Amino acid sequence: MEDALEPEKKRTRGLGTAPKIATSRPRAPALTTVPQTQGQTAAPKVPKKTGPRCSTAIATVLKNQKPGPAAVPAQKPGTAAPPMLGGKKPSKRPAWDLKGQLCDLTAELKCYRERTQTLDQENQQLRDQLREAQQQATVLGAERRTLEGELARVQAQAEQGQQELGNLSARVLELEERLGTQESLVQELQKEQLGLQEERRGLATRLEEQERRLQTSEAALSGSQAEVASLRQETVAQAALLAERGERLHGLEMERRRLHNQLQELKGNIRVFCRVRPVLPGEPTPSPGFLLFPSGPGGPSDLPTRLSLSRSDERRGTLSGAPAPPTRHDFSFDRVFPPGSGQDEVFEEIAMLVQSALDGYPVCIFAYGQTGSGKTFTMEGGPGGDPQVEGLIPRALRHLFSIAQELGGQGWTYSFVASYVEIYNETVRDLLATGTRKGQGGECEIRRAGPGSEELTVTNARYVPVSCEKEVEALLHLARQNRAVARTAQNERSSRSHSVFQLQISGEHAARGLQCGAPLSLVDLAGSERLDPGLALGPGERERLRETQAINSSLSTLGLVIMALSNKESHVPYRNSKLTYLLQNSLGGSAKMLMFVNISPLEENVSESLNSLRFASKVNQCVIGTAQANRK
Repeated sequence: MEDALEPEKKRTRGLGTAPKIATSRPRAPALTTVPQTQGQTAAPKVPKKTGPRCSTAIATVLKNQKPGPAAVPAQKPGTAAPPMLGGKKPSKRPAWDLKGQLCDLTAELKCYRERTQTLDQENQQLRDQLREAQQQATVLGAERRTLEGELARVQAQAEQGQQELGNLSARVLELEERLGTQESLVQELQKEQLGLQEERRGLATRLEEQERRLQTSEAALSGSQAEVASLRQETVAQAALLAERGERLHGLEMERRRLHNQLQELKGNIRVFCRVRPVLPGEPTPSPGFLLFPSGPGGPSDLPTRLSLSRSDERRGTLSGAPAPPTRHDFSFDRVFPPGSGQDEVFEEIAMLVQSALDGYPVCIFAYGQTGSGKTFTMEGGPGGDPQVEGLIPRALRHLFSIAQELGGQGWTYSFVASYVEIYNETVRDLLATGTRKGQGGECEIRRAGPGSEELTVTNARYVPVSCEKEVEALLHLARQNRAVARTAQNERSSRSHSVFQLQISGEHAARGLQCGAPLSLVDLAGSERLDPGLALGPGERERLRETQAINSSLSTLGLVIMALSNKESHVPYRNSKLTYLLQNSLGGSAKMLMFVNISPLEENVSESLNSLRFASKVNQCVIGTAQANRK
């Protein structure tokens, strides 16, 4: 077929070539070239297609191809020019030029015939090309099917690749996130590493410094070890010396106690101090010479121990009718305190006696005198809590607490238990009672602590452990509120009972197995007043009369007990009074006693003052015996 078309190819050379269809498979025969005339454009090339779109493209190319006009024969001379196809239409002949119009039609007809032949040839060629195209379409269809299979496989692979790509993309995103996290972590670690490196350098510097210090310390340690060995030897020697000195200190303490007791015995196991209270505001000033305090053998520098009281008796007179001179009464005691003496001066004199209670010696201190002579002020102090006017009780306990603390450094431990009772009309009342027990004196009785025991106790009374001054102050305040007082002829508020403050002291030296115990009794006796037998008594006066009788009876019994102890009598009437019975262990031969006789500086009280001074003088002349410490 290519050979048949060869002349046509030559004839149409230069006008364009037929389009070629390329496939991926072996090429099919080329289509026949369509002859074209000059002025016509070449047929468009069929693009290379694969798959099902190839046949459709070929049909489109064939449909779009239009046959070109047949070659125009050369115009004969003398004939009219035929109309130009594809060019400008010739100008219209005039109507009268029929011959010319016929020539034009004849030429046009000839032209159309040639063109028809050409189109027939082209149609035949196109049919041949169509058959070839159909064959190629068949081949291309098989190829298309093959390519479709490949395409399906490729698409499946592409889908799988897309899925894998999606997975990989997600994985990439995840890895990118992890990478970002890891990068931030790496940055943090790098910063931390830099910090650690800086710290390491600092630690290395410190290590070097510590090593230098360690070397210095090791050198110092070597010297210290040698010094420690030396100090250990010295410690052993010091321990032996300390033990020796401890023994010596204990021996000195025992010697101190013995000498202290001996000094107190030289002063007398029963001593009497006289104290004259000052004149209070509103009271008359005594006449000069009423009370005198003569100096001792050493002159004014000696502590006063004597007192002289003048008394004038208007009933006595001389033969000439002149009044008799006043009678002077002289008394001598262990110590006399003039009206100007303060509480601290009074306590300083008895401080060593109070300390004897820590050494195991029973100590009893009385305040005796008429109503209004200052007994309660001496024992408890004045109101208002002024330290300058504190009485013997708070000062004594403060002194004992202080000494006990000092002796604690020598191995002694002490405990203190306080009680405070009053004896009113021979009835024992607990001044420390509170609540419903307050004022119920009938429930308190004096009993022995146990069978065969010499220690006496008050049943139903409070025994309060004390360890500081504030606790003692609280007890004294409670006792003041509970104590029985009344108005008398001598005092607006007079104590009508004996108050007994007892402090039971127990000491122990655990290292040496030593124990000691003794009571400290501080007694504020009721006011001593003589009865006026000619006084008319009403109901209130009768009650005061019974109180005065009970008070005088117990004071008389106290004097009888002291006399019996002084005379070494076989029977001592302790049980004749609740006061002496309660103080039995503080009045015997193993006890140390001190009596304060308080007197008024007023001349109107001279009779009562003389009675108190005479009673105190009798007591001062008594010698009880040698006191013995209660040690176990």
